[in-house]
This record gives sequence, structure tokens and C-alpha cells, in this order.
Amino acid sequence: MHVLTERLLKTIRKQQSIRAGERLAVAVSGGADSVALLCLLLELRAELGIVLSVAHVNHKLRGEEADEDERFVGKLARQHGLELHVCEARVNGKRSSDKSSGESSGVSSGIEAAARELRYGFFRQLAREGRVTKIATAHTLDDQAETVLLRIFRGTGIRGLSGIHPRIVFEEQGRAFGELVRPLLGFRRAALQEFLRQRGQSWREDSSNRDTAFLRNRVRHRLLPMIGEEFGEAAIEHMGELAEIARAEEEHWERAHPEVRGQGGGAESAGDRDETRLAASLRVGRLSVLPLAAQRRLIRAWLEMNAPHLSISFRLIEEALELARGSSNRGTAGKKLELPGGWYLRRGRQELLLELETFAGRRETANYQYALAVPGAVKVRELGARIEARVVDVGGVPEDERGQLLDLARMPKEVLIRNWRAGDRFWPAHTAATKKVKELLSDRHATGVEKKLWPVAVAKGCGLIWMRGFAVPAALRAPVRASKAIWIREIAGMM
Repeated sequence: MHVLTERLLKTIRKQQSIRAGERLAVAVSGGADSVALLCLLLELRAELGIVLSVAHVNHKLRGEEADEDERFVGKLARQHGLELHVCEARVNGKRSSDKSSGESSGVSSGIEAAARELRYGFFRQLAREGRVTKIATAHTLDDQAETVLLRIFRGTGIRGLSGIHPRIVFEEQGRAFGELVRPLLGFRRAALQEFLRQRGQSWREDSSNRDTAFLRNRVRHRLLPMIGEEFGEAAIEHMGELAEIARAEEEHWERAHPEVRGQGGGAESAGDRDETRLAASLRVGRLSVLPLAAQRRLIRAWLEMNAPHLSISFRLIEEALELARGSSNRGTAGKKLELPGGWYLRRGRQELLLELETFAGRRETANYQYALAVPGAVKVRELGARIEARVVDVGGVPEDERGQLLDLARMPKEVLIRNWRAGDRFWPAHTAATKKVKELLSDRHATGVEKKLWPVAVAKGCGLIWMRGFAVPAALRAPVRASKAIWIREIAGMM
């Protein structure tokens, strides 16, 4: 058994990334890395007890050269008696041939991102249809180092330093239906090419990979060789180790620190949700009790959850924190930041307010109302969110949110979720009397669509029993010694 084959077997067993009985499709472009991965797994398939197949996507970006790649991969699959999954996925747009424009890197980046999305869409389809259990791609340690460096150059945090992840679980509505694995992340590209030469196995060369007008290729062909020569090849390995450390740190924050999750749940990646809310709020008090690192993470998670297509930078997070730290007594309330994409971030009296300004002029936004079973959940399209009423253990609710817990014994089986209407009144606990909802929202400096769409819950015979961001009425609050209660919450994302 070749030394690389032994290394790969140890890697797979250590990570438990591939298990006996699984149907594994190897994503083969025709390049050296993916051909090497296929050859290595062919040597290991009996040992691993897996069923191999080949997946290839032709983006038609390089004309006849791309078709030759497809024919090469097809021949390779037939040579080894493997099933071939082929997809033609054309990418809109063409590579720029004008290298003097200075925009080639951006054009390439957009095309490559679109191509990647199409490829991964195909891989998900294969898994969803049950044709394969997992897909293996041939990302290497060189790819990892390139990615880490590029992210540093473009600006990144710990999440970005985590680089290329060794595993991605395909999920839909909370159900896992497949997985993508990258077993070669610890292997150098040169070693894989030498392995193929020893085997007498040819591969295809993508001519665009040699074009140094594109940023990743400059990193690959100029910067990485220079780093290896000037600082030693171990420097490349250290970048891979840095990605592993960052990945573990990020996982720790996500699992062990619920206080830094965006409003209503975990911090989803932007690709997980296409719904965009017109307005959202984050209580400043929730930020002020946290250390700086946690504050930054909470701001990022909140922005990502409520404006998934917003470009978030370190500078933006710092400006948002500066806005949050200001005191409303010093006239900070009402101040706002103009963000990319038509978004505005404003400082309310007790919260940060995120509003999509392009919709702020719609004063005639339609009213909405939905029946909500208790316990249960309902999607509110107008908010790009869902509202849920669930039975919770009081001890598991953060101290500063227990004022929103309702008495389980006094809750009806159904409430009405709607936006507030003229004349509505609400009596938050710890206030002297009922107050018009309009006045309560004005005190919060809510305006525009955010104010118009502000959700409330109405119970028959009780009036308003819940209002987002306010303590529930004292008469309906869960008793002090209650172990269970009803918690009505707005959950960002339609799910």
C-alpha cells in the first residue's frame, strides 16, 4: 500500500468521515487533485467497504477544453467500472479577457462563486435523491492555505480563518440527508501529483488556473512558493493548523455561548435563509453585560440573521457597537448609520434598530393577523419570521427575559398574532397603567415599517397579552415559583 494511501486511510478512520456501506461519489474535475483522490479511494474501497461512483460538473466555461475534461472523466469512470453522474451547469457570464482593466479578480471571483454554487447544488441533488450517501471533494492543504491567506487579505475574523471545513452536512428543514467530505485537506498538491506520476496516471490541466491575472492564482503560483522558499514548507502546514484551531474556537462559541446568538435563535449563515426582514431590534442591555468579543459576535449574528445579504465588516461592527454604547440621555437616540444595500441602523432609547430604508416609505403596508395555537408556531410572512408559543422550563430562560413569561394556567389554547392597530393599549409589568401602543413604540423611537409591523398577541377576553420586546402584563406573568411557563417569541427566519 502506498504511503499516501495509508495516510488517507488513517485520516478517514480518525475523522470517521466515511463508513462501511456508504455510497460515495468522488467529485472529479479531471485535475490532478481529484484524480488522485479517486485513485486513492479505489485502492481503499475494499478496506473501507464502500461503493464508489464519480460526479462531474461541466460549466461550459472553457469551450472544447471543458468538454475534453468531461470525456476524460467519463473514460476514467468506465475504466474502473464506476457509475458516472454528470451535470451540465452553465454559468452566466464570461471570464474577462481584458486583464488591463484591473477587474479580472472580481469577475473571476463572481464566476467561480456561481460555479461553486451550481456544483454544490448538484451534489445536494444527488444526496437528496438517494443516489449517493456522501460526496468527496479533493481540496488540499494548498487550497486551505490559499483560502486562509485570501481571507486575511480581504478582511476576516475567526470564522473566516477556519478556512475550508472538512465536512459539510446537507440539511433541509432540520433533517440531514447527505454529507460532503474533504479527506485530502492535510495533503500537499505536489505529493498527490507525484503519486499519479508513479502510477502512470494522467490528469487534465485547467488553463485558467495558470492565469495570474486572477487573485487566487497569484497566491497559488507566486505567494505560496515564495512562502515555502523563504520561510520553509512548514509555514503552509501552520496555516492549515491555524484553520483547525479557528474552527474549534468557532464551534465552541456556537455551542457553549447561546448569549451571542442572533435574536430568536442561532446565527445562521447567510446562505441558509433568503427571507429578508424589513425591520428588527436588539436590546442594548443585552450587549452591555457581555465582554467585547461576545458583543462583536452578537452584533454580527443579529445582522446576519435579519439582513442575510448585508456585507458585514469589522468596521461596521465597531460602528454599530459605538452607536449602542451611546447614552440616549446624551442625545444618541435617533442617530443612525447608513449601511450598504439600503439598510439603516438606528439607536433607539433601549435598543438598536435595523431597518430596510427602501421599504420605509411604504406607509400603507397591509395589516396582518394569524391564529397561533398554544403551544405552537406560525409563520408571519410580513416579518420574514415565525412567532412561537412554547412551554419552557423557567430555569432555562435567561434572567433578563423572564419578564416575558406567561402563566401557563391562564393561557388560552389559541391567540391571535397581528400587527398593532390604532387604539390598542398594553400594560407592561412594572408600569403604573395601560398605555397606548403607539406611545410605547414612540418611546422606543420605532418608525416606518418597523413600527407599522410591530407584532402583538391578543387573547379573547384579555386584550393584548404580549408585545414584542416588552414585559408581559403583571396579571398574566408566570408566578415567581412556577417551574413551567409559556414563552411567546419572534424567531427570525421563516424556516
